[in-house]
Amino acid sequence: MDVIQAIQSRHSVSKVKPDALPREMIEGLLRAAVQAPNHHKVRPWRFVVLTGAGRERLGEAMAVSQRDRQPDLPPEAFDKTRALPLRAPVVIAVGADKPAESRIIEIENVSAASAACQNILLAAHAQGLGAIWRTGEWARDPKVKEFLGFEADQHIVGFLYVGWPEFTAEFAERPGFEDRTVWMD
Repeated sequence: MDVIQAIQSRHSVSKVKPDALPREMIEGLLRAAVQAPNHHKVRPWRFVVLTGAGRERLGEAMAVSQRDRQPDLPPEAFDKTRALPLRAPVVIAVGADKPAESRIIEIENVSAASAACQNILLAAHAQGLGAIWRTGEWARDPKVKEFLGFEADQHIVGFLYVGWPEFTAEFAERPGFEDRTVWMD
């Protein structure tokens, strides 16, 4: 699959099989990730790969944080939250470093980490894997950040859920660029 085909045919896959992925395959995704462009070559991305019981511990950290913030929710709500990381056999949390020097701008680090996420998604797709990029409240949650080893003011750019697709979905054509583009000659 060439890169243009991968870009144009990749789509989010939310339903994946529970089958474990070989570590070598996950490492290949991370090798693709670090090929992302980054200003000043600071390599601002951080990856936390959760498999097996690591996903269960993440779910517990999420449920504990939710319970602290919303103690009146029914127990089923916490069970649902606890199960979120179990939707795929691999969850890769991607963070972005805070700038360490004044010449480095924070958005450049976040953008580089985002490009690393896209590289993971494209590499997964090229290998026949399904993946989806999630953020939401858990990417901003201080207790989840702490559990993952990130600082409270550090950005979690996303949680990438990766696994073998449960089924092959029909690819829906995405809207074009035309209504989002201005040409200036």
